[in-house]
Amino acid sequence: MRGVDYFIPAFALALAFTAKLPALVRTWRSPMVRSVCALIAIGASGWFFAAPPMIGRVNRWTGVPNVSAPLVYGIAAAFSCASIVLVIHWRGGDEPTVRRNVLRWIGGTAVVVVALAVLFALGDAPVERQRDFDTYYATTPFIREAIVTYLAAHTATALVVTTTCWRWASEVPRGWVKNGLLTLVMGFSLNFAFAFLKATAVAARWVGGDLDTLSTDIAPPVGSVGAGLATLGFLLPLFAPRAEETWRAWLSYRRMYPLWRALHAHPAVRTSRMKLPWWSRIEIRATQRATQVTDAIRDLSPFLDTRSRSALEDRAAAEGHTARDVRAMAAAAMVHAALRAPATPPQEQDTANDGTQLLGNAALGECGYEWFATLSDHFVRIQESGPVLLASGAPEST
Repeated sequence: MRGVDYFIPAFALALAFTAKLPALVRTWRSPMVRSVCALIAIGASGWFFAAPPMIGRVNRWTGVPNVSAPLVYGIAAAFSCASIVLVIHWRGGDEPTVRRNVLRWIGGTAVVVVALAVLFALGDAPVERQRDFDTYYATTPFIREAIVTYLAAHTATALVVTTTCWRWASEVPRGWVKNGLLTLVMGFSLNFAFAFLKATAVAARWVGGDLDTLSTDIAPPVGSVGAGLATLGFLLPLFAPRAEETWRAWLSYRRMYPLWRALHAHPAVRTSRMKLPWWSRIEIRATQRATQVTDAIRDLSPFLDTRSRSALEDRAAAEGHTARDVRAMAAAAMVHAALRAPATPPQEQDTANDGTQLLGNAALGECGYEWFATLSDHFVRIQESGPVLLASGAPEST
């Protein structure tokens, strides 16, 4: 694997950490937020220092050949610990029990990291090996024990996270939490496979065999994919709902445009001149467009034939549509008819209150911009299919 294969995920995780940093500052007392930020930061540093170019640079900067090995091993152990800690906080439970389990895992990981440093210091690894350190020094005293300690810790945490997430995934309903848990299962299963391949190659050295390709060629990409999936599994429940909401807001914003354009082309509708800053979130823009549609329909209310409302809703309900679609279809038909009505509104109709209640703030507060996007969709369909028959039996005015 090339250096860029490591630096890209390191950079992506660094961006994710930067995005979470404001939340960490605001809610730094939250164990969940701290765990998420720690996991992202450790994951980014792991990818960064595991890159072959950085391995060589760290060795040269420190003047100690192969010092990158215990450094990367320690970061990997810390990432595994952060993963388990996050799962513990994620699942929740009795606070004293959660705190006790977290402290146990942190303490155990600290012991592993110290053991790796001590064993490496006691051993002798004078020849720099950037790719095959595990198998090259598999029989070297103390270095051998450091390698075994790292692989044992890696295997244990992979098994714990895999089994825990698998059991938990069977208990939760479908959604981003379940998707994240199943992604974690896949990621840590690959991490277990990574440790198994490494251990097999090391054990082969002990008996005089040579299966180095398992450690140098096969295990690294397996471990990289596993680490990426593990990180993705934790980030999915955190970022995916937000991304999904942003995508829905963008779609709703675009879907409302035909109705917004048609309404603001009517002479009775006043055009809003308030402009949002270019950096405004799409959710705010979608809410603004829905508000502008609401205001436009309020201006159009004298032209709304609200007497046809019940008949239009009954007709839509008879076709098997949902209650939400029934309201939207009836509203779309009324708006379409109003836009095609003569320029002078009928004087005998007192429709302002009824029209505003049907299509105005009540709908915006109850359903938000997605309801107006649905209203716009039905409005477009009516435009394409032709005039709607109103309750009076007369078609729309042309």
